[in-house]
Amino acid sequence: MSSGEQFRESDGIQHELVGNSAAIVALAHRIARIAPAKLPVLIQGESGTGKELVARAVHANSPYANGPFVAVNSAALSENLAKSELFGHERGSFTGAVAQQKGCFELANNGTLFLDEIGELNPSVQAMLLRVLQTCEFQRLGATHTIHVNVRLIAATNCDLRVSVDQGTFREDLYFRLKVLWMRTPALRERREDIPILARHFASGYAKENGLSQPVISSEVDAALQQYDWPGNVRELQHTMQQAVVLRSADMIRLQDLPEEIVASTPTQSRMKLRPLKEVNASTSRMSSSLSKETTSWPQTCWAFPQKAFTASCAASTCATCCNPR
Repeated sequence: MSSGEQFRESDGIQHELVGNSAAIVALAHRIARIAPAKLPVLIQGESGTGKELVARAVHANSPYANGPFVAVNSAALSENLAKSELFGHERGSFTGAVAQQKGCFELANNGTLFLDEIGELNPSVQAMLLRVLQTCEFQRLGATHTIHVNVRLIAATNCDLRVSVDQGTFREDLYFRLKVLWMRTPALRERREDIPILARHFASGYAKENGLSQPVISSEVDAALQQYDWPGNVRELQHTMQQAVVLRSADMIRLQDLPEEIVASTPTQSRMKLRPLKEVNASTSRMSSSLSKETTSWPQTCWAFPQKAFTASCAASTCATCCNPR
């Protein structure tokens, strides 16, 4: 959804979720129950399923709605960088620390801190995070004074943290601390009935943002989109529709405007239906011309049974005399 669009009302809450499948309705119900609580939230789901949208919906309908929403991609942070980004640092606390810097916990005070891909955090950072959750206090790197914050933590991951705990890469105490309230974002293949709605939402939004004519999606494209399994989930569908809006030759988005892997997943019969009429007429004309030339040069006897003479129907692809293909 574009930044210019407003939250939508549903189940008495504001959210940016698009669709009306049972999975999305259930997710909206769960957001409505979880949002008012001042407790940590763990969101699990595959990449591209909209975990940050869910986190923003929780924030928008929570007691922290008037405070900041700060998002951090944990997977992009090394151990030292993660400590500095999350908790801040004092000037001179390490090489390159030329000035004091506030961390994300301070920046998110009286609001929500969203930690995406939390399973990628270094174990030493996990220990520091656990302490903040328990005490609501921390110290900047190189500092001697303690800072108190009022922050709701929402964490997200695309992996099974229970498995990570068993493998020793994620702290069990932090896992249980985070999983006080839990949600799962469904994969797009689990809510295929929402695909046509999402496709039109993304195509129309992209065309409007870029001053392009509003697209029309053909029924064959709808069928192809619903047939595909979408390993990249909603994010992949969004990029696919943006590409189709750009590549279409007219207002209508056709099968040939989609990526090859999506076209390949559709039945051959559906792909044949989408051949442009001019192309079909030209192909038919060439075949008729070729057939006419071949007929005049054929021998006067059947190729399979030379002793039998050709009949007029032998000009077809199957010889009427011997009932064998030419």
